[in-house]
Amino acid sequence: MRFSPAHSDAFQSATQEGDDKEGEGDSFGRELLAGLAGKPRSISPKFFYDAAGSRLFDAICELPEYYPTRTELSILADRAGEIAQQIGPDAEIIEFGAGSLRKVRLLLDALKTPRRFVPIDISGEHLAQAARSLRSDYPALDVQPLVADYTRPFSLPTRHDGGGMRVGFFPGSTLGNFTPEEALAFLQGAARVLRGGGLLLGVDLVKDPARLHAAYNDAQGITARFNLNLLARANAELGADFDLSAFTHTAFYNAPHQRIEMHLVSRASQTVNLLGERLHFAEAETIHTENSHKFTVEGLRTLAARAGFGIGPVWTDPERLFSVHWLPAAQ
Repeated sequence: MRFSPAHSDAFQSATQEGDDKEGEGDSFGRELLAGLAGKPRSISPKFFYDAAGSRLFDAICELPEYYPTRTELSILADRAGEIAQQIGPDAEIIEFGAGSLRKVRLLLDALKTPRRFVPIDISGEHLAQAARSLRSDYPALDVQPLVADYTRPFSLPTRHDGGGMRVGFFPGSTLGNFTPEEALAFLQGAARVLRGGGLLLGVDLVKDPARLHAAYNDAQGITARFNLNLLARANAELGADFDLSAFTHTAFYNAPHQRIEMHLVSRASQTVNLLGERLHFAEAETIHTENSHKFTVEGLRTLAARAGFGIGPVWTDPERLFSVHWLPAAQ
């Protein structure tokens, strides 16, 4: 449950100078207005992750209904030694959409002399806090947090001479937030940036829709608060006047597309003011805020091969709820 890419060419300039200087606030307002002006209305899920949204997502990960985080953590803990054998010594780890940096600790503990860790996240405050804690616990590790929308052009640090692999870490089934076309474009870009290394990728698997429904409609209502926080953020940062009580959270499994869809539903006919524009919402009209695609193991491997990755080991839990893939990148 992270965000989808806005630009399919994001990696083409990833190691060059001249990255996009547009402020996050400017991007939020421009993209929000464009998304709400369209039909059907939508908001990019990358904007979930302000400081409040990041805290709510961390709370979601602890919910009894939300199996993906604890299942992926168990796979990483159980298979860390095997994963470390694939990566080798002196690695540079780049985590896309890093969040709280909880999962990478399992990887760092298993690796032999990891040299650098570059966590990338759009929420600067949340990332800075997590990076400070990581530096304290791993004083020998070069931690270089990067506040960026990794779906847009950005610059990575120059690689260490004589170091080990450059390895991408992309857990949490964030790939499932992308459209199929965006997922392919992301993986193609990652294959170029990670040449000679590889990508450690976690993706959620197709399963009983009832279990999926429960995971995105928790009894405590934290996922609903997370979804509605998008509107609260627009009010706080952009001076919009969304009435949060006039919208409700809904999430459902779209079986033909093998994805969970999250929406905000207008409870009544209403008008919202945003950046000088008046936006009318009909009763029951929705704002589409997120897709979370689910995969089969073979389907993911086929997609990775199309993107230029090799096919390496895959690890799953006993119930086959979740999968972690090692995808080697060509030289």
